[in-house]
Amino acid sequence: MRYAFVGLGHRAELYVGALLGEWADAGEIVALCDVNRTRMAYYAERIGRDVPCFAPEEFGELLEIADAVVVTTVDAAHAGYVCAALDAGRDVIVEKPLATTAEGCAAIAAAAERSDGRLVVTFNYRYAPRNSVVRRLLMEGAVGAVTSVHFEWTLDTVHGADYFRRWHRDKANSGGLLVHKSTHHFDLVNWWLRDAAETVFAQSALRFYGPGNTPGPRPSRAHGAPRLGADPFLLDISADPRLKRLYLDAEHEDGYIRDQDVFGDGVTIEDNMAVLVRYAGGAMLTYSLNAHSPFEGYRVAFNGTGGRLELEVVERAWTPPHAAVDPTAAAGELAAGAWERLTLHRHWREPEDVPIGAGGGGHGGGDALLLNDLFRGPGDDPLARQAGHLDGVRSVLVGVAADSSARDGVPVRLTAGGTRLAG
Repeated sequence: MRYAFVGLGHRAELYVGALLGEWADAGEIVALCDVNRTRMAYYAERIGRDVPCFAPEEFGELLEIADAVVVTTVDAAHAGYVCAALDAGRDVIVEKPLATTAEGCAAIAAAAERSDGRLVVTFNYRYAPRNSVVRRLLMEGAVGAVTSVHFEWTLDTVHGADYFRRWHRDKANSGGLLVHKSTHHFDLVNWWLRDAAETVFAQSALRFYGPGNTPGPRPSRAHGAPRLGADPFLLDISADPRLKRLYLDAEHEDGYIRDQDVFGDGVTIEDNMAVLVRYAGGAMLTYSLNAHSPFEGYRVAFNGTGGRLELEVVERAWTPPHAAVDPTAAAGELAAGAWERLTLHRHWREPEDVPIGAGGGGHGGGDALLLNDLFRGPGDDPLARQAGHLDGVRSVLVGVAADSSARDGVPVRLTAGGTRLAG
């Protein structure tokens, strides 16, 4: 397979590294596309040979030499590139979220239906062993019919803060965390329940980051700031050779500042979110996301007619002040001091600790399994972990509906199957 990449920021490394390493036998990288020549040059150097580089307006020419396209651009640009590649009959691998709007989702769904190309959305968390065991237990009826789900996700002040210093801070780019980040979580619930959302109600607020939420004057960015190295919210991108090459050295081309102050102007996304969802099958979901927690992880509980299943995960226990922690490190990898526990409570029986199994690497061990599915095919997977365009649409629309509900203060209904907004 001849793979082309569009969007050459940090996230592209997962797939570039795979095709240069363990999955090199599955295909070759034949083209790069980005708004920034410096970033393309970095990846061309990483690949180690001459690779044709294209500007976004030359994307049609890129499609002529590729069999498949990997889309890792800013989220708001996904729909345009995905549709163009599908309409050219190319296979597409796209980072979550599939799109940031209902209109973008509808356009991609239509393109996927008329195309011979295959579209895969990269929901790595489906592949994490702990989440896969949950799927298996629910499929086996371990707690009977699920009646409700409680899901709490916490981002710490390393990973969580990073969304407020980079392009994600502008909702026009990312759709906000209810779309960009929560699409992972809504997809997990959809997949676990094998169901689609029907009604969504939400509240959200910016309570920790953004202007006015910290006393005193702040620098507009970390680079060159007087307190760089002393203030844990200032990211020193010059200290990381890769971040320096991809962003600091590339600023002169497009003006993108990777180390903006998390308490500065321009933050239009929220850091506290609460969502209530009713599913077509009758189950109810209560969900919350907090982006300024002392630790990173999640808790999810399934109440059913036969009992309760609880999963608790601490991916990063805590971060000392001024610790040198890379906010771009693979999410979901269990750090030192972290842990996970899965407990099955059946009615009138002793609780059971359910073994999870090893899961080293990014996204709880999911990244390697996902890459194998992408580049070698999913094979016979009874858990159906590979996600197509409808999975991507259904997860995004829960987030889009939640953002709309939080803005307007009213519930939002989805049509049957959760595939489009009803209004």
